[in-house]
Amino acid sequence: MTALEFLEFIRADFSLSPAQEQQFCALDSLYREWNAQINVISRKDIDGLYDHHVLHSLAIARYLLTVPGLPEAFAASRVLDLGTGGGFPGIPLAILFPSARFVLCDSVGKKTIVAQAVASALNLKNVEVVNARAESLPGTFDFVVSRAVASLPDFYPWVKGKYTQGILYLKGGDVNEEIAAVMARHKLPRGSVSTWPVSSWLHDPYYDGKLVIHIRR
Repeated sequence: MTALEFLEFIRADFSLSPAQEQQFCALDSLYREWNAQINVISRKDIDGLYDHHVLHSLAIARYLLTVPGLPEAFAASRVLDLGTGGGFPGIPLAILFPSARFVLCDSVGKKTIVAQAVASALNLKNVEVVNARAESLPGTFDFVVSRAVASLPDFYPWVKGKYTQGILYLKGGDVNEEIAAVMARHKLPRGSVSTWPVSSWLHDPYYDGKLVIHIRR
C-alpha cells in the first residue's frame, strides 16, 4: 500500500487536514531512513508500513468510533503509549488526534531514538518520548494504548493504577484465557473488558484474529 492508497482508504472514516495528510505521507521515507540504521520494523515488512503498522495503530481510532462519546474523550486526553518501539501506535494516533497529548514510552533506548526522531521530523508538538519503564513514570494518564508488547496478564500490572479512563490494547490470538486471568486476578468488574475485531475494518488476512481489547476503568 502506498501513502496515497493509505490516504484514500482512511478518508472514508476520518477527516484529515492537509497538514495531517502530509505527516502521514512523510512516514514512509522517515521510517525507511531510520530503519536502515536502527531496526524497529522487520526489514522484510518495511514495504508493509502502511498496511501492517500505521493502519494497525489506527484500528484503535476506528474502534473509538463505535462507542458514543469515546472519540471526543480520547481527543481531549493524555495518553500513554507503553512499549512504543519506533512509535506505534502512538505516532499515527498523535497525527490523527492533534489535541490529545501523548507520552511514548519504551525501555529500549535505541527504539526511543527512532520514535523521537520521527516525531520531531513531523513537528508533532503533542508527543513526548521517554526512555523508561512503566513503573517509573510519575502520575496518571487518561488512556493507555499499546501494541502487543506482552500477554495481557503480564501487561496489566505495569499500567494498573496509571489510567483513569481505559486501556486500548492491540493483541492477537485467542485472548479469552488472558482476559479471564486478568479479570480474576485483579477483580475487574463484569463487563469492564470488551474486544473488537480489527478484521471488521481491515479485511487483509493479516488482521485475522487481531483485536482491540478495551479495558474500562
